[in-house]
Amino acid sequence: MHIAIIYFTKGGVTRQLASAIAQGAINHSNITINTYEITGDDIVKGRFRHASLFSELDSADAIIFGSPTYMGSVAAQFKAFADASSEAWCEQRWAGKLAAGFTCGSAVNGEQTSTLGYLMTLASQHGMLWVGFDFGLDNFEGGVNRFGCSLGVVAHAPEGQAHSADLATANYLGKRVSSQLSRINRVTRPILTECEPIPR
Repeated sequence: MHIAIIYFTKGGVTRQLASAIAQGAINHSNITINTYEITGDDIVKGRFRHASLFSELDSADAIIFGSPTYMGSVAAQFKAFADASSEAWCEQRWAGKLAAGFTCGSAVNGEQTSTLGYLMTLASQHGMLWVGFDFGLDNFEGGVNRFGCSLGVVAHAPEGQAHSADLATANYLGKRVSSQLSRINRVTRPILTECEPIPR
């Protein structure tokens, strides 16, 4: 089973979160993790171009999206990637894959949940299945999900260093995605392979 993590970072915080997610996900057996950082070299004349990356994402069983929150949504560099995924959307090549998301901001409430909402919408357009959290009130005292967001990882990092609680939350997200992927693979994959295509 293959999990891909695709993200953009400027100050390095989303890279730290991506690493924590990968560390959490790899704890499960039979999981392969590939992490991709969007860079300026991937964007040519305003258009994201990375054919081999999309081939890797097409083969993944789960894709985890990450971006810092800029002006209430994802960074422009991540949006360029999202726009370039329209070819995969047209063919619904990511349909049925698991999806999750993470973000960070320099303010405690800087509309980070708007960014996660955008990532969830992107995943839904692709026909993906969103994996959020399963935290209750008792988890807040355990050093995870300190902002109480159920959609995904929200980090507050005004100094450019991810908080230990946010890294723990990211690590848990990786564990949760890999756990759900293993569960689906074990329970439903034989059924899914027998499904007929949706009539068009």
